[in-house]
Amino acid sequence: MSKKTKLIVKQVKSAIGRQSYQRKTLIGLGLNKINKERSLEDTPSVRGMIEKVKHLVIVKSN
Repeated sequence: MSKKTKLIVKQVKSAIGRQSYQRKTLIGLGLNKINKERSLEDTPSVRGMIEKVKHLVIVKSN
């Protein structure tokens, strides 16, 4: 079995004053507070969610 690639996503900006879909996307990624980090599998759906809120998060590959 091949090892799945992980992405570390960290929220660096607040969702206050953002459009509702951006807040919901952050919640879908498991983020809701500044400086919170999540380790997620590198899938097309996760990449799409990150693209929607790229101005609010930082992504590192693991």
